[in-house]
Amino acid sequence: MTSQLLAFVLYFVVVLGIGLFFFFKSKGTGEKDYFLGGRSMGPWVTALSAQASDMSGWLLMGFPGSILAFGMGQVWIGIGLALGTAANWIFVARRLRKFSQVCNDSITIPQYLSNRFMAKSRALQIICAIVFLVFFTIYVASSFVAGQKVFIQVVPQLADNPNLALVIFAAIIIVYTFFGGFKAVCWTDFFQGLMMLAALLAVPFMLIFVQELDFSVFEAADGGVNPLNPFAASWKDIVSGLAWGLGYFGMPHIIVRFMSTKNVKVLKKSATIGIVWVVLSLGAAIAMAILGRAFAPTQALVDAGQQELVFVTLAQKLFPGFIAGLLLSAIVAAAMSTADSQLLVASSSFTSDIYKPVFRKNASDKETLWVGRIVVLIIAVVAFFIASSKSEGASTIMSLVDNAWGGFGAAFGPVILLSLFWKRTTYKGAIAGVVVGAVIDVAWMLLLSETGIYELLPGFIAGGLSCIVVSLLDKEPTKEVVAMFEKASNISIED
Repeated sequence: MTSQLLAFVLYFVVVLGIGLFFFFKSKGTGEKDYFLGGRSMGPWVTALSAQASDMSGWLLMGFPGSILAFGMGQVWIGIGLALGTAANWIFVARRLRKFSQVCNDSITIPQYLSNRFMAKSRALQIICAIVFLVFFTIYVASSFVAGQKVFIQVVPQLADNPNLALVIFAAIIIVYTFFGGFKAVCWTDFFQGLMMLAALLAVPFMLIFVQELDFSVFEAADGGVNPLNPFAASWKDIVSGLAWGLGYFGMPHIIVRFMSTKNVKVLKKSATIGIVWVVLSLGAAIAMAILGRAFAPTQALVDAGQQELVFVTLAQKLFPGFIAGLLLSAIVAAAMSTADSQLLVASSSFTSDIYKPVFRKNASDKETLWVGRIVVLIIAVVAFFIASSKSEGASTIMSLVDNAWGGFGAAFGPVILLSLFWKRTTYKGAIAGVVVGAVIDVAWMLLLSETGIYELLPGFIAGGLSCIVVSLLDKEPTKEVVAMFEKASNISIED
């Protein structure tokens, strides 16, 4: 066993150990503990698990690779994400924590939206849950594919059997998510968030001391624009990049972390930790792309269209085997931290928003808990077959995943914001916002993608306007709904 492979094995032993620890520790607990950690998460775990589940392998592969290949215009995506992250922690986190508890102790986003308006109908809750179930299953499949590719890159012995790499990656995630639930997911994401940050900082730091950097690649040709200048990007790149930040307000696997904390006070610390993590991580990824572009061995990656492997190449060339193995584990950690969160959110949505209210209203906590675990397994199995399929249909599904961020952000972002800040919002308005936001996002993607404007922006605007207009045309909320809004707005939850 090579030192690089040894580092990988040790990492996965720790991850599986965390899952089994929380399985035995949480015996006898119910669905709120399994799906929301019993609202007991501290500031560091909340912050790093939220950010780790957000960024995925994109942060270490896709983002620096896109800058490497397409230039500094791609930096605006990072700027948009940093601003969106900060806004999410500052404006949404504390209010959602209070509102979700006041609104009948909601444990899922669809449940919260229904309880927020004291709706007798389960229509919005069920619609949201189905959307979550479908798109998160596809999302998990994309994470499985990402994990498979990274496994093959860092463990070359698996190149001849790619499905084995997929099985190993999927099995590890299934085990600790199935057994450990939300706490296991959050704690593994906490350690994976630390690994991701350490790896991102380590590579550009080492590149600074390398003598093989050739900065002539950044010289402007024929008096042209300096290629290191992000403001030289087109206005479409800037607007679309900043629009990425709007997606945070509607990402269930991220904002559910806000609902899981001990109290609002914890979120004040979490916000600082989370924002600092994001700024450091995105900044390090940008620095790695710039310095990596000046590092001679990476030139071949761009020429071969494999720029997403820049982190893998740099880690293996700059560090000894065992340390390189730890750094490369961070890529797998990034993919895992997103897949596990998506598995759990999809499972909780089905269990709490469809199974219990529709099929088994009197289901016990134990029954609901085990149904949730079974759904985790089912979703993972379906995602596995999607990921392992080589058919044209699978390719189409995977292309849709690229637009899922925009879909979730456009459908749920405006409604979440309005439900937290505008007491005139109504149930019908929320339904209109979700439906119109999703439809416009998809329609723009299919019909107007050539405009160069990211579909999240028009979808978000349309969803927000629809929610406002329909709410104003609808009857005013009842006194009970208004009273609940004011209570959630004014109280300070410390227990």
